[in-house]
Formats: sequence, C-alpha cells, structure tokens
Amino acid sequence: MTTPGELAAVLEHAELPPGEGERFGGYGIMAQPFRSGHVLALRRFPHTSIGAGYTSVWHCDPGGRWTMWSDVASLNSCPRYFGPALTAAETAAIDLDWTGPSSIHVRINGILDWRTAIGPTPATRLMTALGSQLPDPLWRNRGILAAMSLVAGPALRAGAVRLQGQVPSGQRFRVKIPAIWATTEAAATLHGEDLGPTGPAHPQRWLGGFALPNRGLFAIGTATFETYRPDRHLRVVPFDSSTRD
Repeated sequence: MTTPGELAAVLEHAELPPGEGERFGGYGIMAQPFRSGHVLALRRFPHTSIGAGYTSVWHCDPGGRWTMWSDVASLNSCPRYFGPALTAAETAAIDLDWTGPSSIHVRINGILDWRTAIGPTPATRLMTALGSQLPDPLWRNRGILAAMSLVAGPALRAGAVRLQGQVPSGQRFRVKIPAIWATTEAAATLHGEDLGPTGPAHPQRWLGGFALPNRGLFAIGTATFETYRPDRHLRVVPFDSSTRD
C-alpha cells in the first residue's frame, strides 16, 4: 500500500477537482485527543478554490476554548468557517515536515512542537477499501453520507464522526475521505506544556455540527462548503494576530 507520506507528496502537486462551492483538497490529522483534555488537529490544503494553499493547526484546551493558527489570513483558511466558535485565530509560520513515510513533525516557533506516527488498522483498511471505490455522486448524497457517518464512528472507535453538517458560520459542509489511517504515536508540547499521553477527550469536542473524532486519525480527501452568502451566513473571526517570524 502506498504510504501516507507518498500520497501527501502527490497531493502537493495535484489539481483541485472541478465542482461547486468552496472546495479544499489535501490531508490532515482529523483530530488528536490527549487524556489531559487537550485536542490538536492539522489541516494541509495545498489547493483551494478561495485562494492560496495553506496549513492550519487547531487546538482545544481542557476548558473547551479553541485556537486556530494558519499560515494565511483567517478569512482564507479554516477560521472562515469556524470563527464564530473560536477564542482566537492567529496567523503564524507553520513548519510541517514528513520525517518518514508515515511520520509528521509540526512546529510553530515558540508555540507548538508536535510529532505523530501513522499506521493502518483493520478498521482503517476496510474504510479505505470502501471509500476509495465509492463513486463521486455517492460522496455528494446526503443519505449515503449520513449512513456512512453512523457506521464510521463505531467502526473506527472514534466516537461521533460527521461527513456532513453545518459549521459555526452557518455554511453546510461535506467531506470525501477515500483514505484513512490511525495515529499510532503522538507527542506534543504547547507553550512549553507537555500534553501527555493520547486518549479520548471527555467530552468529545465539536465545532458546531463538525465532530472532532475522539481518536487520532489521519485522512486524505476533500472538503466542500456551501458558498458564503452574507444574508445567510456569519463571517465572524476573533482577534487575528500575527506570530510570523
């Protein structure tokens, strides 16, 4: 099987498929919960329909406060959709290095140092086999996505999983995940604090109708959001400070 790192390298040079709505293609760590109550997530979208490609890191502290760091402006990255639920959104230089075919090192100078190893499980192999063969029209079918969401969470032992729904801005989303793996190891320090061993967060973290899986999962795929309309959607981004070098 092709490794996650090899697929990620291909995606860096692939084109975003045509379609409607605000679209993103790439990969990321869907969520990495820690027993301490912290949750991290990573998004790397080399190609988007709304601007330049970017990398974003998400963090939820044990009190439920969310911060997102992105290496482009907030309105051209993840806070565009999740801003109303965030405590802070910051623009920062993010270093993402594949240190091996199945290992990632993410750094934000003076803020975060995060290392992750990735590997398959019987459940992720099954989900990848099914997802990679599912025709595109079915990935756009709400009934199919609802059914897949109900099955994916228990199968992956990840709590609730949502492949469609509504983000805090009010825009509807859907995701297509043709390939998925579990994180097998993870260690992170945030502002000098060791986040400790991995494990489910209690309660599971949500951002609007978007569920952060309660297990470390790495996925490759696309995300599509309803096109922003000022008469229907919120565009609220919290204080956006720059921590660029």
